[in-house]
Amino acid sequence: MAFLGEYEVSVTAGSRIVLPKKIRENLKGNTFILTKGYDICLAGYDKQDWNNRAGELTKISLLETDNVSKRRFLFSGACEIEIDVQGRFVIPKALFGYINLIRSTLTIIGVGDHFEIWETKSWQGYLKQINQQVTSN
Repeated sequence: MAFLGEYEVSVTAGSRIVLPKKIRENLKGNTFILTKGYDICLAGYDKQDWNNRAGELTKISLLETDNVSKRRFLFSGACEIEIDVQGRFVIPKALFGYINLIRSTLTIIGVGDHFEIWETKSWQGYLKQINQQVTSN
């Protein structure tokens, strides 16, 4: 299972989007976990994979401030999301606000073991930055 590709999707009323079929095919069922991602995006995980990762994260010492901060960041924003028969789902209000939607489109990218949802303008800016780093080396 590997999440691959880049897809631009429209946001409809009520913060509803369609999860691309190529992304849905890598989920085991019609639910997944959506949480805050790094670089101001959302991160989506297959539910079973999330449960495995969550188990590992909860074993990390609470005595280390950095570990506590990471757990707070990931778990506080995590939501179980259900996909309808047409492949649509609603992004929860708190998560929708986190990505600072500027236009009515989002970009969904595969990142191997998970997928990410970016505000399209932010994704394009991030790509420019990465391209400059890659071409300057």
